[in-house]
Order: sequence, then C-alpha cells, then structure tokens
Amino acid sequence: MFRSEDVPAEERFDHWRKLLDQSRSSKVTSSYAADFRAECRRLELGPTTVLAMSCAPARYRRSTRMVQYSDAEQYHLSLLLDGEAELDHAGRTHVFGPGDWHLVDNSRPYDLRLADDGGGRGAKAVGLDLPKALLPIPSHQVHRLLGRRLPGHEGIGALLTEYVLGVERQAGDLRSVDAPRLGTVVLDLLSTWIAQLLETEAAIPPEARHSARMESIMAFIRRNLHDPCLTPPAIAAAHHISLSYLHRIFRQHTRGESVAAWIRRQRLEGTLRDLADPALRDTPIHLIGTRWGLTRASDFTRAFRTAYGLSPRAFRLQAFSTYQSPATRP
Repeated sequence: MFRSEDVPAEERFDHWRKLLDQSRSSKVTSSYAADFRAECRRLELGPTTVLAMSCAPARYRRSTRMVQYSDAEQYHLSLLLDGEAELDHAGRTHVFGPGDWHLVDNSRPYDLRLADDGGGRGAKAVGLDLPKALLPIPSHQVHRLLGRRLPGHEGIGALLTEYVLGVERQAGDLRSVDAPRLGTVVLDLLSTWIAQLLETEAAIPPEARHSARMESIMAFIRRNLHDPCLTPPAIAAAHHISLSYLHRIFRQHTRGESVAAWIRRQRLEGTLRDLADPALRDTPIHLIGTRWGLTRASDFTRAFRTAYGLSPRAFRLQAFSTYQSPATRP
C-alpha cells in the first residue's frame, strides 16, 4: 500500500513514478507534481496483479524506446471508477468515463491523459496486470480491442467488474493462501469476456469456461437471495442449463455442497451480519429473515439454531452486549 501523504510533499511525485516503473516505465508529467496526491494498493494474486489506484491529474507516455528497453510482455486492463481519461494506443484514441474498461498492451507505446477538473481531483481506477502468455487468445486478435472502450455493465464484463471490486474491498481480510485461487478466477473471467467480445469462445479451455459459468451462477444467487422463489430449478432455467447439470457442476465447484445448502448458508450468513448490525437493532427479527428470503419465522429460527447453536434473538442479545461500554454494562 502506497499513500503519498506518508511521504514529504517534495518527494511524493518521484515516489509515484518509481512505483509505476515497477510494472511499466513511462514518462509521467503533472501540473500537481509539487504536491502530488496518490494512493495505490497492490494485490498479487498468483501471476495476476490487481492495482487499486487514485491519483491527481497526470499524463503517462510510454515511448517505443521505453518498450524496447523494458518490456515485461504484459497486458494491463483498467476500470475507471471516477474521473475521465483519454488514451492514444494502437492507432486509436478514446475517452473513458466511470464504468469503462480499457485494455493496453505494454509492448506497444501509449499516451494516457487524466483529465484535470481544476481542483486536482484526478481519477480513481482498478487495474489488472497479467502476462500476455496466460491469455489463451492470439495477440493479433487481442489487438482489435486495444485502446477501445470495453463495456463493464453487462454479461461477463459486469461479473468481472463485480468480482475484481469485491476482491479489492476485501483485501484486508484475505489470506495469502487465497491468492492463487482468486487470481485463477480473475483470469478465467477475463479470458472468457475477451473471447466473447472477439467472438472466439472456442479458444477458451473448458475449465475456464466452467469456472466463469460457476461464478456467473453464484453471482446470480447472491443477487437474488432475498427472493423466496430462488430454487435450483429457477436457477437452472435462468442460465439455460438442465437441473441435473446444475447440481453436478455445483457439487464439483463446492466440493460436495448442494445448491440448496449453499443458498441456505449464504442467507444465514446474511442474517448473522444484519442481526449484529447496530443500525438494524430496531428491525424485527422476522423482517431480517424475510429480507434474506427466509419468510417463515419458525423455519428461520430452526435453521439459525442448527447452524450457530443459538436462536436469532439470543445471538442478537449476545452481539449487542459487546457494544456496551464497561460503564453501561449491568
């Protein structure tokens, strides 16, 4: 984690340039170099790296000479979360706004400019660095996507957006042993998405397509946990697969856990968080169950007790007792 505020003002810009040089060298210029504000969190997920960044307005130019001097043979995929950017790359010029992905081949020159709103706000983005050799699509085909605006609002693109942002948000709770698995999922989603954009799905290994489909199914379930009609047949129908196929791939992915058991566990974990949330302490317990698709109070209580060894009411009382200060405790 890098924070410019941890560095003396006169050294911040140099620190930022040196940080970026670790993955790709470029000439960086900025009107705010005298007191450059920036943050960067780097997550190494096996061979894939996630970079969460925010920085003041600046210009990043990677020349042909820089490519010849330093070429790590990487693709960089970036999702703009805030601000505006203009990119010249692979013979194309595009302007990007929040919610847009763009793909860069670090083996080619580029010129990236972050818009200046006059107040030094700059941009916020999440990026992915990955070795080009890991993407199972020929580079001459990937070239068609370089520098273009790639939509992250639907399909696999939306799923990749949701997954990468979720990994970044939970960075503080992740263990190092989780990194390779998370990196594999990111790579499978990315490969599948790019293949769809290029209409070359046949190039993707079956395991990657299987992984992307499972992540899509699980994301669908998480979005619909509130719906009491969320059942295995409904899930299979929504994804145009047979019920038997859904059960088979789910057990393979979860190491034996059934679809219904996974849904129940996700719902109960949701109620567990809500019952311990001080902001919801006045919400009736049966309504908390209902908002997670557990509409029958007796079934909710029984399932909760089986999973956690005490009733929802007892758990809430126990959780809130920890919020009392010593002076207010009985």
